[in-house]
Amino acid sequence: MSKKTSRVLHIGVAILLIALGAVLLKTLSASKPKIKKKKPAAAVTFVRTMRVATGAHAVRILSEGTVRADMEIELLPQVGGKVVYVSPSLVNGGYFKKRDVLLRIDPVDYELALTLARAKVKDSEANLRIAEEESAAAKEEWRFLNLEDQKAEEAPPPLVAKEPQLAAAQAKLDAELAELKKAELALERTVIRAPFNGRVSEESVDVGQYVSKAQPLASLYSTDVAQIVVPLENEGLMWFHVPGLTPGSGPGSDALVHANFAGKKRTWPAVVVRAQGKLDEQTRMVNIVVRVENPFAKKPPLIPGLFVTVEIRGSVIKDSAIIPRAALRQGDMVWVVDKDGRLRFRNVEVARIQNNDVLISSGLKDRELVVVSPLKAVSDGMAVRTVRAGKGAGK
Repeated sequence: MSKKTSRVLHIGVAILLIALGAVLLKTLSASKPKIKKKKPAAAVTFVRTMRVATGAHAVRILSEGTVRADMEIELLPQVGGKVVYVSPSLVNGGYFKKRDVLLRIDPVDYELALTLARAKVKDSEANLRIAEEESAAAKEEWRFLNLEDQKAEEAPPPLVAKEPQLAAAQAKLDAELAELKKAELALERTVIRAPFNGRVSEESVDVGQYVSKAQPLASLYSTDVAQIVVPLENEGLMWFHVPGLTPGSGPGSDALVHANFAGKKRTWPAVVVRAQGKLDEQTRMVNIVVRVENPFAKKPPLIPGLFVTVEIRGSVIKDSAIIPRAALRQGDMVWVVDKDGRLRFRNVEVARIQNNDVLISSGLKDRELVVVSPLKAVSDGMAVRTVRAGKGAGK
């Protein structure tokens, strides 16, 4: 076979293969099913929700304040003299019980004064007895001299009966008795006792020191009771009882005092006892006094100066619910997910907002799902998928 014939043959084979491929491609294309166009499914928004639990909830009113002692005094002597004894408890931070001896002043001078006062009383008593006898003798002599006269039946004149001398002797005795009482009190006051159970916050006295009357020696405060003054807005008073301020009788509302002290959170029971005399003119807040009994009963104690949070337990609202503050929209609206997975707008009645919680008095049913996550674009009735807050995905 010549070269020319071979080339023609190759070209013919190539053309035949190309023709067969074209026929085969056309056949396959004709048998392929047509693809139908579909609209993409709309994206469903995921939201975090919480399940509502309705029931009886107490209104919680929170405020902050500083612990103060119910009684705080300066220890002042009522007599002067040299200090001969100071109690080991009379130091900064020392504890003492009521009637404990805190300090003694040298009593010698006052014992001598008491002895002299007693002697003067004895002398005055003797003078009074003499005056009484002289008065009785004068009266008897008057009757004897006037036996035959009608004047015998009459009382003798005061001067004759020595009544002025008798009155002066009695007055002298009364004065000496008063001086005796004064001397006894002065001697008694050389011993200074604790007026209550308490603690020393400051002291400035020691043995051998001469102290004068009314000289400050120490600062003491009571450990039996502590109090905290907390400011509250006027509207908050409707939820709890303040004796002497809000309607009703009986003791004030219960409260709890919370503080972080010694590395742990501590809580003490308390009670509202009164309101201070007037509103704060600058803040227009009402200062409420909360009382804590036995603040030093457990360790660490509720010490004066500690900054605390006071939680007042107010009225109980039935069929109410507590939701996070983030779930409240536009002041009085929440977003609820219905059983069909659609978001619904719901107006509710807000009883009180406190920190991160909102107490809803009406508008929510038990076990309803409330949306707590923020959404930029939202509409009433939009389809959503829920994710329980802090848990896995829900329906």
